[in-house]
Amino acid sequence: MRPAAVAAALTGALLTSCTPAVSTIRAPGVPARAAAEVEQLRVKVLETLPHDAKAFTQGLEMSGSTLYESTGIAGQSSVRAGTPGKEPAVRVSMPAPLFGEGLTVLGRTLWQLTWQNGIAIERDSSTLSELRRVPYRDDGWGVCHQPERGRLVTSNGSSRLAFRDPKTLAKQGDVAVTAHGRPVTALNELECVGDIVYANILFTDRIVRIDATTGAVTGEVDATGLLPSSEKRPGAALNGVAAVPGTDQFLLTGKLWPTLFRVKFVPSRP
Repeated sequence: MRPAAVAAALTGALLTSCTPAVSTIRAPGVPARAAAEVEQLRVKVLETLPHDAKAFTQGLEMSGSTLYESTGIAGQSSVRAGTPGKEPAVRVSMPAPLFGEGLTVLGRTLWQLTWQNGIAIERDSSTLSELRRVPYRDDGWGVCHQPERGRLVTSNGSSRLAFRDPKTLAKQGDVAVTAHGRPVTALNELECVGDIVYANILFTDRIVRIDATTGAVTGEVDATGLLPSSEKRPGAALNGVAAVPGTDQFLLTGKLWPTLFRVKFVPSRP
């Protein structure tokens, strides 16, 4: 999740990776039927809520009725918690040079990644106070928790998801993410829903639904136009996916977005 200043450097590779859903290109040995089974979805907006337009959103997650958010940029990074659409009840700033990235809640604690600072921070999920720091020898981008499998899932901007121990963050394995038989790169902010992982693709209005067991993309969400172009500031980009517990709904926002959207993912065609 690099800041807007390096967006241009990634554009070429990103455009190559974001193959349209209708593509028939597939890797050798991938059956045509398997390559075609990617459900096309769009967002149905149920509610719009205010969001801090200065927040460089890097991670978004709901736990119970509390919305947690991690923001980036060295000297401006923070972690926040509160009711969606309202001022955060708790907010903790991060000193430079820390660059906040994804976060995920594990009951009484949460993990917050940093981009290239070489650490992850464990926090109290009520007070957001720092409990400890552990080494994190990778670019920190997105993270989410799969409690049923006893693991975290993380991204680093590549086409692979890593699985990590939820207590130490030690890497336990990884999986390649593909759609239509081709790698899907620039995997960014993550949201776990059972064995499914949702990932937004950096600098696009696209979210992919991934089977974390196989790495296969089973659905693609087109969020084009969710935030009108007239409301997009330089550097603004979709970057926040949070499942609403107990529902089939999600909260979506982005870096420097003034709006938080409560949505459902529905088929593109009736």
